[in-house]
Amino acid sequence: MMKLFRPDSFRPHLLLALGFLLVGIVLVNLVICDKTASPAHFSTPDIRQEESLPGGSSSIPYPAIASLEIPSPELTDSAKSLFYAGKALAHQPWVKAPTATTARDGLGPLYNARSCLGCHVKGAKGIVPDDPNKPFTNGFVRLSIPGYDPVLGVIPEPTYGDQLQTESTSLANQLGLALNQTGDGEVKPEAKVFLQWQFYIQIYPDGSAVELRQPKIDIRDLGYGPFHDVTLFSLRNAPAIHGMGLIEAIPQSEIDALADPDDSNNDGISGRVNLVWSPYKDKLIPGRFGHKASKAEIATVVAAAFANDIGISNPIFPQQPCTSKQAACLNSLTGNDDLGYEIPQDLLELVINFTRNISVPKQRSFPLKGRTAFYQSGCQQCHQPQFRTGKDQSFAHLNDQLIWPYSDFLLHDMGDQLTDGRPDFDASRNEWRTPPLWGLGLNKQINGSLNLLHDGRARSVEEAILWHGGEATNARTKFMQLAAEERQQLVQFVEAL
Repeated sequence: MMKLFRPDSFRPHLLLALGFLLVGIVLVNLVICDKTASPAHFSTPDIRQEESLPGGSSSIPYPAIASLEIPSPELTDSAKSLFYAGKALAHQPWVKAPTATTARDGLGPLYNARSCLGCHVKGAKGIVPDDPNKPFTNGFVRLSIPGYDPVLGVIPEPTYGDQLQTESTSLANQLGLALNQTGDGEVKPEAKVFLQWQFYIQIYPDGSAVELRQPKIDIRDLGYGPFHDVTLFSLRNAPAIHGMGLIEAIPQSEIDALADPDDSNNDGISGRVNLVWSPYKDKLIPGRFGHKASKAEIATVVAAAFANDIGISNPIFPQQPCTSKQAACLNSLTGNDDLGYEIPQDLLELVINFTRNISVPKQRSFPLKGRTAFYQSGCQQCHQPQFRTGKDQSFAHLNDQLIWPYSDFLLHDMGDQLTDGRPDFDASRNEWRTPPLWGLGLNKQINGSLNLLHDGRARSVEEAILWHGGEATNARTKFMQLAAEERQQLVQFVEAL
C-alpha cells in the first residue's frame, strides 16, 4: 500500500529520524511486494522504426505546437474542408434560444460549457484549478445513487441527474450574481464546484520525496435542494481528444485478446471489457472511450457531450438534462428545429468526423534507458504499446495502420487510492480504463495543463505513477526502486510518446 504522509504533520526536530523510519517501512513493503510480483523481470523489445509514428499515417510533427486539433495529413482536400467545418462547430459558443442566429442557439438551459472545446482546451486535457476558490470549469462531477440501469449504466441522482451542471442561461448566472438573485421563472445553475486539495508526501527507498495531492470535491450553492442521502460523486477532468478515430478503428477482437478477467496467467493483471449501452445498435456492446470505458462509439461521445455538457438536443439524445424536480428547466424555450433537435444530424456528423480525424503527434526524442525502464517496470502490461487497425473504415487513413497508443482500453482495478466509489455499467468503484499515453507530454506546452488521472490530481507523470495501486502496484513498486536518474528517464520516455 502507498505510504502517504501530510507535510504539515512533520516537526523539524523529528524530520530526519522520521525520514529514516519511513524509508525502512517502504523498503519492507517493497520486499513484500517483490515476493508476489510475477513475472519478476520483463524483457525490452527492440526499437522499431514505426514507433516514431504512433498514429501511423495520421502522425504529424509538433515542433512548436499551439493545438492538438490538427487534421490527419492523409485526409483528402474535400475531407479536410469538412474537418475544418466540424472544428468551427466544435469551437463555436452556443447562445440562449430564441435568437436570430438559429444555427447556434439552444444553449442550456443547464450546461457546463458553451462549446465542445470549452473543456478540451485546444484539444488537450482540461485545466484543473490549484486555487480552492476558483471554480472547476474544464470538467464536471458525475452523480448517481446505488443501483444499475442497463441503458444509463447508473441510477441518476433524483434531483440533479447523473451530471452536475454548474451553469445556466439565467441572467443572474451570466452576470456572475449570487444564486438567490435568479429571477422568477429563470433556471438556476445546479451548483458551483470547487476543489479543496489535500497534500501528502511520498518517500522513495533512496530517501528522496515527492509531494502528491488529492482533490476533495467542494460543492457550493445547491440550486434545487439537498442531494439524496446515498449520492455517489465522481470528479472527471476532460481528456485530450486526438487519435480517437484510430482507437475506434481497432478491431474489438484485438482488445478482447488482452482481457484476462480471472487473471488466469497469474501475472496480477486482470483487464476487463466494460459492456455499455449503444444508442446506435440498441444493445450492450464493449466500451472503449471515457475514463471508465463507458462509451462505445465516437458518435455517442460527441452526442452525449452536446446534450449533457452544453444542453444541446440532438438526434441521439433529444432530451435536455432537466430532471422532474426542475420545472423552470423543463419549461424553458428551446432552439429545436422542426424535427425537435437543436443540432441536426448533418451538423452533428461534422463534429463527429472532426473528432474522428484529428492527427496524433509524432514521438519526440527520449533517453533509451527510459524506454528500458518502462518495459522492465512492467508498465506495458496495461499500457499495451501497439495495435493494428481494421481494414473496413470509412476513412482510408484509418485502415490497416500500425499504431502505438500505449493502452489496452480495458478496465483495471487501480486500488483504493484512486477509487471514486462509483460503478459505471460493469466498471467497479476501483476500476478505470487504461488511458492512452500518446501525446501526453505535449499537454502542458499546449494549454498549460498536465493534469493527469481521471480527476486531474497528478501534476506530472511521476505523480500519476505514484498514485497507481491495485493491479499496478508491482509496476509502481519497480518504478520506486529505480535510481532517481532512471525514474526521470522513464518519465521522459512517457512524455515523448
